[in-house]
Amino acid sequence: MEEMTLHYDFFTLFKSPWFWSPFLGWSTAQFIKLCIDFAHTKRIDFSYFVSTGGMPSAHSAMVSALATSIGMTEGFGSPIFALAISFAAVTMFDAAGVRYAASQQARLLNQITEELFTKHTFNVPRLKEMLGHTRKEVLAGMVTGITVAVIVIKLWAHFLR
Repeated sequence: MEEMTLHYDFFTLFKSPWFWSPFLGWSTAQFIKLCIDFAHTKRIDFSYFVSTGGMPSAHSAMVSALATSIGMTEGFGSPIFALAISFAAVTMFDAAGVRYAASQQARLLNQITEELFTKHTFNVPRLKEMLGHTRKEVLAGMVTGITVAVIVIKLWAHFLR
């Protein structure tokens, strides 16, 4: 087993591809959402940088970028890659499963509330419906994250030479 060197400087985090790959994967996915919305509405809505749901999945992009950058630098057979890929799988399963089901339930509750409101006095705030993702959105997020991570790792290796 190799001797491990401990780094106590917090700012070394910002020099690593394991920070920049997931951060830029998430940012890229959120920017793509903003662009897709702009194409439909012709207005810029910066709330997409902090929103959930939509195409592509930023959660999937982030965890895929993290796992890819770890695999490319530490080896795809390393224990830390196994941990990262497991984390990514659970996150993406949750985005397409549990959170998507919660979105469907919120949509149905909003419809029920709207129907009750038009017939009776019923003052209830609307629930956020964009919580989860379709499998297609998760897959697009995964591809986004892997692509961003490959670019970051290639640039990181280039600038360290």
